This record gives sequence, C-alpha cells and structure tokens, in this order.
Amino acid sequence: MKYLSFFKSSLLLLSLFIVSSCGPSEEQLQRKAAEIHNSVLTVDTHSDTPMLMVRGYDMGKRNPGDESPQMDYPRMVEGGLDAAFLVVYLSQGPLTEEGYNAAHERALGLFDAIHESVEENSHIAELALTADDAYRIAEEGKRAIYLCVENGYPIGKDISRLHKYYELGARYMTLSHSRHNQICESSTDTSEPPHEGLSDFGREVVREMNSMGMIIDISHIANQSVKDVLDITEAPVLATHSNARAVHDHPRNLSDELLKMVADNGGVVHVTFVSSFVAPRQPNPERDSARAAVREKWNDFEGLDDEEMEQARAEWDEVNTRYPVQRATVSELVDHIDHIVQVAGIDHVGIGSDFDGGGRLEDLNDVTDIGNITVELVRRGYSEEEIEKIWSGNFMRVFREVENVAQVTGEAVAAE
Repeated sequence: MKYLSFFKSSLLLLSLFIVSSCGPSEEQLQRKAAEIHNSVLTVDTHSDTPMLMVRGYDMGKRNPGDESPQMDYPRMVEGGLDAAFLVVYLSQGPLTEEGYNAAHERALGLFDAIHESVEENSHIAELALTADDAYRIAEEGKRAIYLCVENGYPIGKDISRLHKYYELGARYMTLSHSRHNQICESSTDTSEPPHEGLSDFGREVVREMNSMGMIIDISHIANQSVKDVLDITEAPVLATHSNARAVHDHPRNLSDELLKMVADNGGVVHVTFVSSFVAPRQPNPERDSARAAVREKWNDFEGLDDEEMEQARAEWDEVNTRYPVQRATVSELVDHIDHIVQVAGIDHVGIGSDFDGGGRLEDLNDVTDIGNITVELVRRGYSEEEIEKIWSGNFMRVFREVENVAQVTGEAVAAE
C-alpha cells in the first residue's frame, strides 16, 4: 500500500507539472482577463441605441437584453464599458433641400433625446466632449457618453450645420451611409457613382472637420472616397465600425491596401460585431427573400421618419425571429483584430460594436458580454499594454491628435 500510495502521488505531481507546463488554466485565464478588463479604459466607438431612445427607451433602467435593446447605463457598468459613442443616425432621403432639412430636424431630435437621457441619469452617466473627459468621468465611477453623427446627409450643403452638431457634442461624423450622398460615395450603393470619390463639397467638409476638431469616420464610404479623404486630411481618421476584407470579403470591410493607408495616416480601424461583416454564414434563401421584401417595402430603410423606421425595424426583427441568423463568434471577430495588427500594426485597431444596429455575436449578446473580447485577446497572448491600446489607447491618441490639429489651425487663422 505504501508503494501504491507513492505511485499515485507521483502520478498526481506529474499531471500537475504537465498542466502547469501547458500554460494557465481556463480559470486563471478568465481571472487575468477580468483584471485587465477592469483596469483599462474601455471605449465603444459606435452604438445605435439612440434610435430607440427617441421612441421612449429608458437608458437609465436595466433592460433584459435578450434581443434589442443591447445597451443601457446599468449594463454598461456590469459589462465594464467605461465610454460609448451614441450615434445620431440619419437615414437618407432625396438629395434636395427639403430632404436635407427634414433629416436635420430629425438629427436635432436625436441630440435632444441623448442629452435628456444623460441629464436624467447624471448619477451614472455624463456627457464627454474631450479625450481627457473619459478618464475623469471613469475615475468618478460614471459612464462617459460621447455623441457622433452617422451620415453626413443632414448637413446638406450647409457647413454651419457641422458646427451646430459639434456644439451639441458630436465629436465624429461618418461621411455617408448605405447610399451615395452629396459628400461622397458609399461602399454599398451599387448605383452610378456621382462623384468618383469625394465631391468638391466633400473636400470642403473634410477640411472644415479638420479645422474644428471633428474626427472623420470613413466607415461605410467607398474605396476611392477613403483614398480621397486620406489624401487631403491633416488629421488622423477613424473607421469606427469596419472589419478586414481579407478575413471576410464584404464591401463594408477595408482591404489590406486601405488598412496600410489608414496606418500611414495614423488612424484606427475599429472592428464591429455585425455578423455579416465578420464571417461568411450558411445561405438561407428564405430569409434572404423575406429580408429583400422588407428592404424593398421600406426603401432600404432610407428617407424614413421615426414612425416609419420603428415599423420597418419591427418587420425586420420579425423576419430575423422567423429565420434565426447564424451569428459569428468572438473568436472570429478577433481574427480580424489579428489580421489588422499583422497588416497595420497594434497601434491601429480598436472596437466599435454597432449595438442596436446589427452588432451581435453568438457569444456576445449585449454590452454585459464585452469582456469576452478581452478573454479572447488574453487567450491569444496579447499583453495588457496591447489590450489597453485596442480598447481605448489607439482611439484616444487619434482624438488628441485631431484636437491638436484644430488648435494649430485655429492659431494659424488667428495670426493671419
């Protein structure tokens, strides 16, 4: 028995040695990831939740999050998300003064809804306007709420509206959405391109955004439009919710050529959770047909007022319930991070969820699950310093550089 006991003890020691030599256990990995996630500033550069807020959605109350909505202030706390850009999104109507003015009025309504939400929940959230604000607000134990505009369509041909949006808190603007507009071409509009890149007015918009300190977002815009922006901007840019085309060939994703150009510019590409941008899915002709019918009925969700958009989203959600979407995984998302790091470098990648705008993964249902990304990054060997860059450091560097360019430009104008 003595020798049997010794034999068993030897086997136990050997097994422990083998396990320890194979790296940390899952429990140790999870614990390390949680420590890193809680210690670094986390920033999500794109959430479409305000589309729900204009219809009475309460960000101050914890919602179940089984489907949409995916974000609220209590769940931001639970998920360890320190700061988020809430999007003033405008669908696109006709390129006419009437269309521009209607979209501008809807934009002002969205700004009002976000401001009201933050003011009503000042114990847990605060409006952020500068790069440094996020760190201060996080130190106070609150969530930093940034604002942005998705689609330059509502400014029409009136540059002063850019300044109005900036005064209301917008710190970046996505130049276009799913259709060509008066500024530039969209990556997903198959109609004849009207400008072959940036329009003359679009060039004026880029220069004005540089001078006022508003970040240029190149997500959604066509390849030539991206190249034109990078050719004339004096400040680094962001792709606030785009992935790598080499990993998944989708027009919304950026090619390796563009990834390198963004890196040369000093910009950052923020990977997004929309499954159709992350990885190819199994074909589902019935779902595709049903979705196409909804898109056709509601003009591809462009030019709709708030009531129409609510009804269109309800019909879209009903199709997805009837034909469940096969979602991509956090691991597949991090494949995009790996590729961007390989092509552009660790200083040029970030995270932009697109929550409540289609951003949802199989193992990342809502904002409470965002720590799963940190877990996967730790699993793949990223250091705490690298993870901090991905979650906020890279974005904040761009933000500060954009602020500096505006300051230098302002001083140069004042000296003339």
